[in-house]
Amino acid sequence: MDEKNMSIIEHLAELRKVLIVSIVAILVGGFICFFAWGDLLFEIVTAPLEEFDVSLVYISMPEAFLTKVKISLVAGVVLVSPIVFWQIWSYIVPALHQNEKRIILTLLPASLVLFVAGILFAYFTVFRFAAGFLLMIAGDGLQAMISVSRYVSFLLTFLLPFGIIFQLPLVILFLTRIGVITSAKLATYRKYVIVLSFVVAAVLTPPDVISQVFMAGSLIILYEASFLISKLVKPKVIDYDDDLVESHESK
Repeated sequence: MDEKNMSIIEHLAELRKVLIVSIVAILVGGFICFFAWGDLLFEIVTAPLEEFDVSLVYISMPEAFLTKVKISLVAGVVLVSPIVFWQIWSYIVPALHQNEKRIILTLLPASLVLFVAGILFAYFTVFRFAAGFLLMIAGDGLQAMISVSRYVSFLLTFLLPFGIIFQLPLVILFLTRIGVITSAKLATYRKYVIVLSFVVAAVLTPPDVISQVFMAGSLIILYEASFLISKLVKPKVIDYDDDLVESHESK
């Protein structure tokens, strides 16, 4: 069915199908992760605390179980992400022009790689420094009794922003490619970006100096990398006439 000729009810029906398939896939993926790799995933998530000799506790009967379920669902999302992305892609692709399809297909794999790179960078470097700093400033007179659910929530909300900010080079590349910005404009904005990086880091990270400096530094480095990329990329105006020609030829 032609996307442009579909009614609102038909659009909603297609969207409902996408949501149902995606949710079922995530639940199945979470189920598999829980029973196949549940203990391994929990060990990976709690590994950063081992070097500080800190044991996690749970303060309610279902807390430990629900925390493992949360970890498994997040892993399930990663496991079935190709299915979810395919469902989303199949829903939006009929409404896109040919040039827009090419851009999305080109950028999507790079976006996933950068997102994973940001998560891994934060997990293996920034989070460990931040956790060590927060435990150190507590002092010797206090004993850490960290709830497992709050720790996992803290870890996930800590890692996610780094995955997002690692998309910056891709965004700059896209905007440069379509002619919205240039390397000259990026050079002009540099001093504002440095200040804005620390503001963003203060908002997105916990209230400690280590994580804020790491995120601000990462943003500045990514911006400089984006600046170099923009100097190598030539703007390309998207021509929608190609889609009209293809549409007429198909008829």
